[in-house]
Amino acid sequence: MALSPVQMVQQRKRAAREAAATAPEQSMAGATSYELQLAQLAQHRARLKQIQSTQGKAELKRKLLPEYVPYVDGVLSAGRGAQDEILTTIMLWRIDVGDYNGALDIASYVLEHTLKMPDRFERTTGCLIAEEIAEAGLNAQKTGNDFDLDVLIRAGMLTTEQDMPDQVKAKLLLATGRGYAAQIKDDLPQPDDQVNLATSRRCLAMAIELHSSCGGKKDLERVDRLIKKFAPALAQEGQNEPPVPVDPVQGKQDEVPAKPEQAVQDETSAEPDPVAQDESPVES
Repeated sequence: MALSPVQMVQQRKRAAREAAATAPEQSMAGATSYELQLAQLAQHRARLKQIQSTQGKAELKRKLLPEYVPYVDGVLSAGRGAQDEILTTIMLWRIDVGDYNGALDIASYVLEHTLKMPDRFERTTGCLIAEEIAEAGLNAQKTGNDFDLDVLIRAGMLTTEQDMPDQVKAKLLLATGRGYAAQIKDDLPQPDDQVNLATSRRCLAMAIELHSSCGGKKDLERVDRLIKKFAPALAQEGQNEPPVPVDPVQGKQDEVPAKPEQAVQDETSAEPDPVAQDESPVES
């Protein structure tokens, strides 16, 4: 039975209050809002077990997820990091239904407070998040569908310090590299295309270095061909400086190298502007 707007607000406030009162080293077990959601989760899992189709399970999860929104929002707004099976489960359900940004909202809290996955999961939290997002991206790319590049970048930023097998890191870098390359839409080079290609190349090279069999070698060759193809056109337009790639971890461009010392000296040694001299104050 769906909650009314007033009931949803009350549930969110109660979850926030109880999460704020629970110490990080403790569990949310025993809190009224948590126990109610845990009982509901058990009922929903029983319904899911009756469905064999993966797609059918995802459709049911999509229908059930709104019932957990008030609790999740309340904990994320005021929680201090107490162990919480509701949060980790809903995080995975959101991935299953394609709500990747919603899943990463929870992942940010889970990783910040080092929450553990339930015992039935063998992978660490960071590894699970990185791999699930990477595989979702790779599967979409293989079928020719778009996948939000910002989701891949965000997943990389959240999990960059997390311990996981090199193969998993390579998957996420491969998906990110393909995502940057997919930003090139036509044969006419644009300034952003050069940055996207440079960043794509960087991600793909890192993926291959981590796992030589990741499947990114042909992608890297294609990106190199595009870089060479665009170079003459950019040179003709006077854009001779190499593009500054985006850091695949931070999701932003690296700092542009400082000008050589000689160039700075040349600029400072230039003759002063006579107009500027005329406007200088006269000594009294």
